[in-house]
Amino acid sequence: MKISVKTLPYEQAMALPRPEHKDPKKISLFWRNLIQGLTWFGMAGTKFEYETERMELLPKDQPCLILMNHSCFLDMQIVHRILYPRHFSIIATSDSFVGLGGLMNWVMRQIGCIPTQKFVTDLTLIRDMQYCFKELKTSVLMYPEASYSFDGTCTPLPRKMGVILKKLDVPVVMIESFGAFSRNPLYNELQVRKGVKVTAKATLLYTREEIKEKSVQELSDGLDAAFGFDHFRWQKENGIEIHDDFRADGLNRILYKCPHCGAEGKMEGRGVHLTCHGCGKKWELTPLGEMRALEGETEFSHIPDWYAWEREQVRQEILDGTYRLDLDVDIGMLVDIKHIYMVGQGHLTHDPAEGFTLTGCDGKLNYTQKPQACYGLYADYYWYEIADMICIGNNDVLYYCFPKNAGDVVAKTRLAAEEMYKLYKGRKARSPGKVVAGATNEM
Repeated sequence: MKISVKTLPYEQAMALPRPEHKDPKKISLFWRNLIQGLTWFGMAGTKFEYETERMELLPKDQPCLILMNHSCFLDMQIVHRILYPRHFSIIATSDSFVGLGGLMNWVMRQIGCIPTQKFVTDLTLIRDMQYCFKELKTSVLMYPEASYSFDGTCTPLPRKMGVILKKLDVPVVMIESFGAFSRNPLYNELQVRKGVKVTAKATLLYTREEIKEKSVQELSDGLDAAFGFDHFRWQKENGIEIHDDFRADGLNRILYKCPHCGAEGKMEGRGVHLTCHGCGKKWELTPLGEMRALEGETEFSHIPDWYAWEREQVRQEILDGTYRLDLDVDIGMLVDIKHIYMVGQGHLTHDPAEGFTLTGCDGKLNYTQKPQACYGLYADYYWYEIADMICIGNNDVLYYCFPKNAGDVVAKTRLAAEEMYKLYKGRKARSPGKVVAGATNEM
């Protein structure tokens, strides 16, 4: 899937008028039927099945909040297959509205999408959700992780979700997919493993009465438990064998650090193997989704364990004061819904003191985003078939940074942003009088 891109000088892009806010639309029966037909076509070959739990307690005309884990592009089709013909709006990233001279924006609104900026504070979004529940009498679908999972486990959730559930005062449904990540993991260069069956489970997580009875902490803990998935473990436990000869392509995007020699940026995932070109060690990604060293010790057989080790390494670098991202980037901007505006080249740094600093466009651009600004980071691989991407910004403008000749830095940068935020919040909790809080992006 591609996006409309236009080259424009930075100052002209910044001067463009911002889009006006529009209330969500209720999706018509025509669009619901059309989408349902397209999902049957799009999911052909997945052998899709689903089960439900407690869903009989949810009246068919009762608006609810639908939460789902975020694995791949199939997620949207899975929800439509399960919930049809229920009305529901969809919280979608603003860049998905871009293109085709405004046609894409029109289509996205017709099918019930509500635009929002990923990992940016958006109070308007809460009002839009309440408008859907109270005025349109429709449900709302949200992917609280905001981004696709990198390693098959949950991306950090907003810490204020329990408060939001209390405020919205509607039942909460959880939809969990199985096999979608295994079929099309984000790192695997858009290659689909067609032999993997996809299933799902829809659960009424909380009734309105249960939301009233439970504390904010209990609601948040329940969400954390519901999102405690591990797709690689699921694959092994269910004996799902994937024999595609490209299954390790791009695996270096998440397993960027060698646990044998400690080198970064020298890993290569190709075919069924992951190789460190620093020390020569090689691992196989087995058909069951495990890592196996061809020689010597297998440091981490479970990919999320390897990724968790990388997280701890990044955290220690931050504590030691040695972490720093410093690279040249091409810069794209989102200021309206017509195009992504490519405004030139720049330089992106990331460190614990200042957070992100983006400069460029012949000195016209200088943007800083502090470590406490957000609990997560919008980062993606081969974003809209352009390149790997790191996104920062605010409600006025988003900056899409495409690293140049930098290797595999996206996963480490996302880990660093998450760990800096946690460390900042931990310091604030211990010494509230010594830390000045910044604006957070927790919905």
